[in-house]
Amino acid sequence: MSEIGRHRRDKPATPMLSERARSRLSRRFYVLTAASTVVPGLGLIPSRRRTGQVMVAAFVVALVAGVAYLLSKGVTTSVLEVGVSRRALAVLIPVLVVGALVWLFGIVATARDNMPADVSGRPRVAMLLFASFAALLVIAPAVQAARYALIQRSVIGEVFSSIRPEGAAAPVDAEDPWEGTDRVNILLVGSDAGPDRTGVRPDSTMVASIDTTTGKTVLFGIPRNLQNIPLSPDSPLRAQYPDGYSCGDQCLFEYVWTLGEDNAALFPGDPSPGLTVTKDAVSQILGLDIDYTTIIDLKGFTELVDAMGGVQIDVKERVCVGCKVEGGVVVGTTGYIEPGVQRLDGYRALWYSRSRADSRDGDFSRMRRQRCMVGALINQVNPVSMLRRYPELAAVLKKNVAVDIPQDDLSAWAVLVERIQDGGSIKSLPLTNKVIDVTNPDYGVIHTKVRDAIDPPRRSATKKPTSSASPSATPSGSSTTEPTDELADITATC
Repeated sequence: MSEIGRHRRDKPATPMLSERARSRLSRRFYVLTAASTVVPGLGLIPSRRRTGQVMVAAFVVALVAGVAYLLSKGVTTSVLEVGVSRRALAVLIPVLVVGALVWLFGIVATARDNMPADVSGRPRVAMLLFASFAALLVIAPAVQAARYALIQRSVIGEVFSSIRPEGAAAPVDAEDPWEGTDRVNILLVGSDAGPDRTGVRPDSTMVASIDTTTGKTVLFGIPRNLQNIPLSPDSPLRAQYPDGYSCGDQCLFEYVWTLGEDNAALFPGDPSPGLTVTKDAVSQILGLDIDYTTIIDLKGFTELVDAMGGVQIDVKERVCVGCKVEGGVVVGTTGYIEPGVQRLDGYRALWYSRSRADSRDGDFSRMRRQRCMVGALINQVNPVSMLRRYPELAAVLKKNVAVDIPQDDLSAWAVLVERIQDGGSIKSLPLTNKVIDVTNPDYGVIHTKVRDAIDPPRRSATKKPTSSASPSATPSGSSTTEPTDELADITATC
């Protein structure tokens, strides 16, 4: 007999497992691999006791620390504070990556240690697929979370300023970061800058005045065709306009930004004299100090609505698309947004918000529609949908939005955002021709209306509240009401 034959005959055979033993080992594989998927390293303890115990202990410590942090500040505040801090995100990203790799090691090692030696064919493929799926359950969320953290850190760096605006209300390092600051006023500018326009002209201008204690907010809309624009006593333009920017319909609010840019020499070292003059004018118009500014251009608005998946609007009047007025005639109309409840994409939402050529009363009708649009966007924000679309939203923000809130203040703003959400009250007062005389405005009256909107006077107990809309505004049998220009909840203005 040959040497090869003797070797084959003498070699001990691998003992074959019984069906019951094979079933027991298979169950052990699945249970322990699943255990390491739920708790990193838990399934490793039978085969690599010290490694498994260290991994489980580290996970428990991290979990307890995380829960304690969430309970100490609240879930929303905690998430917002981490999400608006570049330093916290810089720590979070490598922690996510390293944690996911350690967790992945625990799953792979557990699967390898507990794979039955003689398993083959379909049972082996099933075990490999199970282990791969378990690894994917850990890696996919970690990769997505790290990706979103990188995107968010980039957004903070590119959108938010690192310099505090002059005279801005500053949060303090205290349990309540807004202690000592009663209100914060933010100028919101929708810019129509474009290749066919000279400079920046605010297409939409609003001020959000926020009570830092309650979160209650009031939005004030300023019409583009407002005349006799006041300037502060220390404005460099006062020498040229001692009585304010006042020269009839040639000196409208919409030209104030350009006025600043045309007189940039009077603002040495100022990177944006147009914004400076606009903030000064808005402050004088409303009688409010402007603390911060947010600017979004029209292209950004279009992309923002598209990134949100559109916006549902109850359209009250027919609105022309692509239209403008030339020589007193409406031209360029490419279509219409018809009355009724409908979902608008970014392009049509933009025309709904800014079209004025074929409206009942031009700019004022547009201001009402802008208020409806803001209310609809606020009302329809879905956190789950926003998270899913966040990469698109972030790209829009970085390209089209500028905010001068300092990065170091964002954690305080996270607290304020939560108060706004908890307060549940966002009201709006547009300064239309039904509220003020835009050609000859009485700014004393305007300041009183602003103060009353911020701090409503107490009504007599015997006085019946008056309706904000006249009954005659609604024809008999019609469900459509005339939109009010008085102070009203922004989510119920349309």
